[in-house]
Amino acid sequence: MKLRLAVVTLMISCLSGFSQVTLPLTGHPDTKGWADLFKADLSDADYKAKVWTSENGVFTADEDQIIFSKAVYKNFVLDLEFNVEPGANSGVVVYCTDKKDWIPHSVEIQILDDTSEKWASVAGTWQCASIFGHLAPSEKAIKKPGEWSRMTIACKGQMIYIVLNGKPVTTMDMSKWTSAKKNPDGSDIPEWLSTPFSKLATKGYIGLQGKHAGAKTYFRNLKIKSL
Repeated sequence: MKLRLAVVTLMISCLSGFSQVTLPLTGHPDTKGWADLFKADLSDADYKAKVWTSENGVFTADEDQIIFSKAVYKNFVLDLEFNVEPGANSGVVVYCTDKKDWIPHSVEIQILDDTSEKWASVAGTWQCASIFGHLAPSEKAIKKPGEWSRMTIACKGQMIYIVLNGKPVTTMDMSKWTSAKKNPDGSDIPEWLSTPFSKLATKGYIGLQGKHAGAKTYFRNLKIKSL
């Protein structure tokens, strides 16, 4: 009887260890037991044929084409690793409700080679781990091209939390973004982002931006868990 209780206690302890996610994020979660965002054969993804490939668990694209999940996600945590070529400019798209016209109908978490001279003078709202065009990260935390960075994105309703390489760098309350032209701090929003975040849906498809700005971004260990 004691052995059975010990086994049950161990199982509960192990399950709670990798299933619980506390918000706001203070670091990267243990993703043991989480689902894959995409299967290795990409059968659960929408993408342009022959543009995106999967090899040894690494996903990448040869063109500036986005890949989307076929499933719709609401209240979730997405954990992933990415590796940029010099000068890369990519992103993770969440809450997308229109795959054909995704830019004004989603939230993009920016991936950018902040170490590149090409992007040295961009606004903070364009830097890696920013909410693109809307909110800058608190600090630069991306690793150099050739090294794998880890990013965790938690989306619960209108709250978005981002951890990059162990550092909580971005927290957004979408309800505060009531304008499509100006951020709450008075800075300009790019004109192509024409929907106020306060009016965006808080569920949708998840996507990865392909080869952009002439440089590839590689993704691996894409894990997701519902909250």
